[in-house]
Amino acid sequence: MNTKVNTLFFSPTNTTAKVCKQIAKGINSSALHYDISSVANREKYSKLSFANDELLIVGLPVYAGRIPEFMESYLENIKGNNTSVVIIAVYGNRDYDDALLEMKTIFTNNGFNVIAAGAFVGEHSYTNKVAKNRPDSKDLDIATEFGKSIKNLLNNHNSDINKDLFVKGNFPYRERKPSPDAVPITSDACDGGGLCAENCPMDAIDFEDVSNIDPKLCIHCHSCVKGCPQNAKSFVHESIVSIKNKLITNFSETRKEPELFLI
Repeated sequence: MNTKVNTLFFSPTNTTAKVCKQIAKGINSSALHYDISSVANREKYSKLSFANDELLIVGLPVYAGRIPEFMESYLENIKGNNTSVVIIAVYGNRDYDDALLEMKTIFTNNGFNVIAAGAFVGEHSYTNKVAKNRPDSKDLDIATEFGKSIKNLLNNHNSDINKDLFVKGNFPYRERKPSPDAVPITSDACDGGGLCAENCPMDAIDFEDVSNIDPKLCIHCHSCVKGCPQNAKSFVHESIVSIKNKLITNFSETRKEPELFLI
């Protein structure tokens, strides 16, 4: 297979990145990865375009059943020329609702041909008690085999590759609810190393004072919470704690498996 394989992913806690890279590995031993998890990289890769002999794998986390809201405007500038695309949604074991349909609509409108889609489970960003350590080895094996199936499709493609791919979802999409002005607090365990500010996907954390976080930029992705080596960051806002507790109560005991769609 001579198709050039590319991945494009937003992955603040690295779960989406793992899935996309593993699918790419199943297709080809080498792939070009566009990690847009930082403001700097989204600016660097702000107007990507892909040719009709390339394959793009796009991965996004699911926030309350939708793709991250700010990604809508970014994705409008990603263009294809009848380019094959695989869309991947990674969710925290509750549901992915309309995220795949939303991605499919955006990329179809941008000149892509959606040939495959997948919804994978990742450890929930709010708590490691829901889908802990996922994607795990079983998930990654499924991702590899999914990649192999996509490779076979591309190697043996015919007119079927241009068919409309069914994915789950509803339109109008799930309504976005107002986000609370909640930011993580910083405990005395903080050593001021600045890793949280460096890895914040929205540049919401002040490098000079990492306890200073802009509530209008914070998207509650928990990158700073999960990535702090000192465990110095946490959310204590009542709305975030309430959501976390409901997730633990309703979704910590059930293991949901990846759902795959292929033309």
